[in-house]
Amino acid sequence: MGVGNRTIAPDRFTQFAAIDWSGAKGVRHRGIAVAICAAGVAAPVLVDPPAGAWSRRDVLDWLVARRGAALLVGFDFSFSAPFVQRGAHLPGEPATADARALWAFVDADGDDTDLGAASFIERRRGSHFYLGKADGEKASFLHYRACEQAGKPSTVYDAIGAAQVAKASLAGMRLLHHLDGRIPIWPFDPLPASGAAIVEIYTAIAARAAGMRKGISKIRDGASLDIALAAIGSGPHAALDRYDDHATDAILTAAWLRANVGRADLWHPAALTPEIAATEGWTFGVA
Repeated sequence: MGVGNRTIAPDRFTQFAAIDWSGAKGVRHRGIAVAICAAGVAAPVLVDPPAGAWSRRDVLDWLVARRGAALLVGFDFSFSAPFVQRGAHLPGEPATADARALWAFVDADGDDTDLGAASFIERRRGSHFYLGKADGEKASFLHYRACEQAGKPSTVYDAIGAAQVAKASLAGMRLLHHLDGRIPIWPFDPLPASGAAIVEIYTAIAARAAGMRKGISKIRDGASLDIALAAIGSGPHAALDRYDDHATDAILTAAWLRANVGRADLWHPAALTPEIAATEGWTFGVA
């Protein structure tokens, strides 16, 4: 589903980037990190942000400038909302027949600076998004995409707590809307024969692949990062000025993306139907 051929040519992609994303309010975000590596075994390196910290629009510009490169980019946010089980992304709102329509809807109603979506969520708290006890029973908001049911349950409708993905994902949907037609986004688009492509990733998958046990997936020192990189076939990294979750997640996940790009089972998950591909998307790494 979504790729065409069953295998990926060994030289189809020559660069691999992972982007740890943020849905925070404001313009500059310490929570965004971009790591990139070339084919081979050299460790990924962090890309310096244009102004000390990335804005979401900086990331948009960085990607568009590289759309002709043989670059595979993984973003750590949910590319869509659940659809298949209920027949709608946001029941009661104007219908969005596929993920692209959802991206357009979120962007059109998103008046936050720098492609943010916090106000979109806040205007719909209690109807679609859970932000606290005043919104009712949390369990009634816990709807999941097919890939979330197959992997880690984490829903865009849960917008409270450290593990919530709502704000980053809705801001990410605005970004995808602005990238639509410029860079193919898998599995909504077929994988192109050349140029850049974008996939959804989940950094904990890379951590598990590197041998880190469940519940301990954050790396905060150089020695631990090199051990994890070695476990997935990467050389050691160049020392960082600061070790935080965002930087180490991006570095490790870029290396994991490079190591797993040729796996047909990740490009063709058995449960990925045409309907799911169009409406919900899929996380690359969930077979």
